[in-house]
Amino acid sequence: MAFLHSMNHNLFSEMIRKLKLIILILILQSNQGVTQTRDIGGTGDFIDGIAAIVNDGVVLRSEVEDQVTMVIRNIERQGAQQPPIGQLREEVLERLILQRIQLQRAERYGIAISDEGLNAAINNVALNNNVTFEEFPEVLAAEGVDYFKYRNELKQQITLDELRQREVSSRISVSQSELNSYLILQKEEDQKAYDFDLSHILLPLTSRSGQGEINRKQEMINDLRSRIEEGESFESVARDFSEGQQASNGGRLGWMKGGDLPEIFLLAIGGSKIGELTQPFQSSSGFHLLKINGIKGNDPVIEEQINVRHILIKTNEILDDAAAEEKLKTIRTQIINEGDFGAVASAVSEDPGSAQDGGDMDWAPKGFFVPEFEEIAYSLEMNQISAPFKSRYGWHIIQYLGQRSHDITEEVQRRKAVSSIRNLKLSDEIEIWARELRDEAYVEKLPFD
Repeated sequence: MAFLHSMNHNLFSEMIRKLKLIILILILQSNQGVTQTRDIGGTGDFIDGIAAIVNDGVVLRSEVEDQVTMVIRNIERQGAQQPPIGQLREEVLERLILQRIQLQRAERYGIAISDEGLNAAINNVALNNNVTFEEFPEVLAAEGVDYFKYRNELKQQITLDELRQREVSSRISVSQSELNSYLILQKEEDQKAYDFDLSHILLPLTSRSGQGEINRKQEMINDLRSRIEEGESFESVARDFSEGQQASNGGRLGWMKGGDLPEIFLLAIGGSKIGELTQPFQSSSGFHLLKINGIKGNDPVIEEQINVRHILIKTNEILDDAAAEEKLKTIRTQIINEGDFGAVASAVSEDPGSAQDGGDMDWAPKGFFVPEFEEIAYSLEMNQISAPFKSRYGWHIIQYLGQRSHDITEEVQRRKAVSSIRNLKLSDEIEIWARELRDEAYVEKLPFD
């Protein structure tokens, strides 16, 4: 019985869908006044103006022809060869079908772009083209683009972007191995833009060098590195043992562009810092050891950070603002007298994120906290405890624990790497997602001829 009920429900849903289509088409017929009889699956007579039926909506021929005209105009501008009109029309129609399916999905999810949001987006486009919002329609008109059509297309694009962000981004993950591989490649690319001040020791090999000589020089280069690590100067070791061209100058190569260095040198340098030695490495010319005397172009990203801990008391039906403030005054006096902010915070703070850590908020950059919290935090002296104050989250007291300048270069590089990898994957994932939606949708294309 449940199976029959399911069948009846599906048949009823299909009848409702077809009825909606018939009503929609009758409306289009009355608006256009041009009809053409075509039997499609027994659902009724359809008009000349429909290019495809997509779920409970349609793609109009006029939409297809408008897009085809635009594509042809772009092809002519580029001086490229135009594909056959039938092929072009089919590609445009398929793109519009995919777009319609996604817009229908966005509508079901309640994704809507406000006029204010759309105007802000258009204003950004105008500014990027060095014109004002008011001048932008005239600029479009000069290019043969209707402003209201442009608004509608941009609104659709923003809607689709929001839908894809919601549905596709969550499907993309970045593994640790992907991240590590990307960072290595990125570091190699970055290095080519750096300037390096290097010193060099070379123990040469020739095509006639036997395995015995290779082993001996490999052992020797390792020994030379150990001697330098133990305190001998690189310059004196280079003068005594290196056979490179700059040996008499202590092996000093001076400043060189990363892009001018052999690839094997860049690999050896890797993430070495100023003053460090590379590991010995072998090339076709022999065994090498480098010292990094200086690097330009890899300026670190320094972030000013503050460390505070706090106690949060929230108001409710029983505890109003005055009572919360008075409670924190009592707590503050207790801490000053007994000197254990962390223990009290763990016992009474209503911030679940920090109470278990004694109220410690960890190191945070400027702008991390809400303005009313940050203003108080930055006004305190070391270990000073603030008077009670109110933020949007409730009532607080803060203890200032310190400030530092922190190198976040690697963290920034990792964030950028993750973002880049996700963007690289995004287009492929969108294609897969769009095809899944296409396969699930009801689509019927009508002949153009």
